[in-house]
Amino acid sequence: MDQSSPSSSSTTAATTPLLLHQQQPWWRRHFQMKNNLSSEISGAVGDLGTFIPIVLTLTLVSHLDLSTTLIFTAFYNIITGLLFQIPMPVQPMKSIAAVAVSETPHLTTSQIATAGASTAAVLLLLGVTGLMSTLYRILPLPVVRGVQLSQGLSFAFSAIKYIRYNQDFVASKSTTPRAWLGLDGLVLALSSLLFLVIFTGSGDHNDGNESDDDEQPRRRNSKRSRIMGSIPSALIVFLLGLVLCFIRDPSIFGDLKFGPSRIGLLSITWNDWKVGFLKGAVPQIPLSVLNSVIAVCKLSGDLFPGRTELSAAKVSASVGAMNLVGCWFGAMPVCHGAGGLAGQYRFGARSGWSVVFLGIGKLVIGLVFGNSFVRILNQFPIGILGVLLLFAGIELAMASRDMNSKEESFVMLVCAAVSLTGSSAALGFVCGILLFLLLKLRKMECSGSGFSKFKFESAVDAETSSIP
Repeated sequence: MDQSSPSSSSTTAATTPLLLHQQQPWWRRHFQMKNNLSSEISGAVGDLGTFIPIVLTLTLVSHLDLSTTLIFTAFYNIITGLLFQIPMPVQPMKSIAAVAVSETPHLTTSQIATAGASTAAVLLLLGVTGLMSTLYRILPLPVVRGVQLSQGLSFAFSAIKYIRYNQDFVASKSTTPRAWLGLDGLVLALSSLLFLVIFTGSGDHNDGNESDDDEQPRRRNSKRSRIMGSIPSALIVFLLGLVLCFIRDPSIFGDLKFGPSRIGLLSITWNDWKVGFLKGAVPQIPLSVLNSVIAVCKLSGDLFPGRTELSAAKVSASVGAMNLVGCWFGAMPVCHGAGGLAGQYRFGARSGWSVVFLGIGKLVIGLVFGNSFVRILNQFPIGILGVLLLFAGIELAMASRDMNSKEESFVMLVCAAVSLTGSSAALGFVCGILLFLLLKLRKMECSGSGFSKFKFESAVDAETSSIP
């Protein structure tokens, strides 16, 4: 009896934390912050490297209502953060934005809205019918990784351009090389880059596989990492950029007007629907399916392995519901992007509270400053945006590092290469699927003069068959 007592007490002690966790109110377990407050807030700005340039461009070129966009995207951030419990990003629909500013004449606000609403209707249909979940299950992982790799590298290439060259967002092109000195010079951008590298490292996290000999150094490194990780480095860099806006152009103070713009329904014609669908929605739909739903769900499983995997149907329905509400009022078409999720995670976001804080910030800005906030965005140092975008792109691209065989890597790289050179994720996706099927066709077992069996051999099957 004396010998069983310690065992019983140790078992009780081991299970006590789990019991205490289960005894917590459901709302506390559901809405618990997964990281310290400063890290969650720092992670909230991780996707602004893509958000700000696109919003600024659409505001200047297509006369997008910035106040309405900020208010609606604020509510999107808050709702999706509480719903999905991860830093689910809300980003512009990039293909629609690109078409809106590149077409001659530029797409109107109503045509942009119909493009977003048309895309949303398709995604909502795929979500509520369960077709998106089926598509998510059958898509080969190497093809999805290829799309992620191409998107991540595309972000990184754009980030380098932001850092090295001055940008004309209205014309969507780089201009003269950036000066070394100045309030938006190379020295500022490189200093911000160095600061983020020092305080965030490569973004790796301890996986617990170190040997006993490495225990003491690991503990020291872990303590140092916790101290440095508690510093909201991305938030500090972003706030520095905001301060520099007013230093670069002090007249901003006089141009700021308080209060939001008036929100009202858009006047939409049949021609707006035709132009918006054909020119905006058609190229956006495959990109939204791949990057806003499939890639986001895959990436969330990689970044948060201990949590319940996101439902592709719910994510797809979320994109549809957001735009079928906001687009009628002139809000910018938005989606959930894998790049935004990677960027927010990279700078410390671990729960939905991160984007809730971001949503609160957008709501305050939209209600207080309204459309006059574009004056501040127009002076934000582009080099700093490039640095934030660079980290987001690299984090997304690194999700492809789990390809374990040469065949998987081959499919992934071909898919990424076609996506990058063809400037189309849909084209790369189709080529990746065809290549994947062709490689599997080579493994078809033959019997006599004909094919007798079509066998897709997984990595697990291959490993099992090699065991004697």
